[in-house]
Amino acid sequence: MSPHALPPIAGRRAIVTGAGNGLGRAISHALTAAGADVIAVGRRLAPLEETCATAPGPGRAIPCAADVSDESSLAASGLGSGALAASIVINNAGVPGPVASIVDVSVADWDEVFAINVRGPFLVLRQTLPAMLSAGFGQVINVASVTGKRPLVRRTPYAASKMALIGLTRTLAAELGPAGIIVNSLSPGPVRGPRMERNFRMEAEATGATPHDAERAFVSRAALERLVEEEEVGQAIIAMLQMPGLCAADIDLSAGMIAP
Repeated sequence: MSPHALPPIAGRRAIVTGAGNGLGRAISHALTAAGADVIAVGRRLAPLEETCATAPGPGRAIPCAADVSDESSLAASGLGSGALAASIVINNAGVPGPVASIVDVSVADWDEVFAINVRGPFLVLRQTLPAMLSAGFGQVINVASVTGKRPLVRRTPYAASKMALIGLTRTLAAELGPAGIIVNSLSPGPVRGPRMERNFRMEAEATGATPHDAERAFVSRAALERLVEEEEVGQAIIAMLQMPGLCAADIDLSAGMIAP
């Protein structure tokens, strides 16, 4: 066996933020299917309980209600300590923000996007890293986006926040790698689901097109001319956790929608 081999996913504990629906639920289910125990984190308990109740074995999932953008909420949750400590952290929680010209984006909307998409991962890691540092090992995957690495008009706050998350990933990888903690980011492209449907609807309203036309125009930029499925994101997380030499990397999962 390679001296750099990673421990199996089965039997490990993972924290997944934004786990109440969408990508967070798909990632949580991929991890429990691989045998990990998942702490499913989100602001609302009911969706988290549904994620946990529908999680496939052999791993288990437990809900943990907390607002990742709120330091006191995270502290009260106990995340990262005792039974809620983990060797895997998936920072997935995020909001899409407005679909609008930069001059029409409010300061409140801008701040909300950065509070969840950037400050959230910072606060989660500040709370969960001590246990990893004490153990001398851990893996962090931040869910970023291809948005920002390629033009996407009327999505400035979201694009800027996801590029900030990639910067956080690369810097932390250099900072924490010598301590045995591996940090990477996964950048999905357009993922089928309610969020993209909402984006296509808002884009249609802004341009006078139909939601169908907005979707077709968007996916035409991808080599495979399709959306990514939520389950593919979960599979990518599992693959990344099993690659020992993958560190400080940002992996596109976009059906070929890469930076020009």
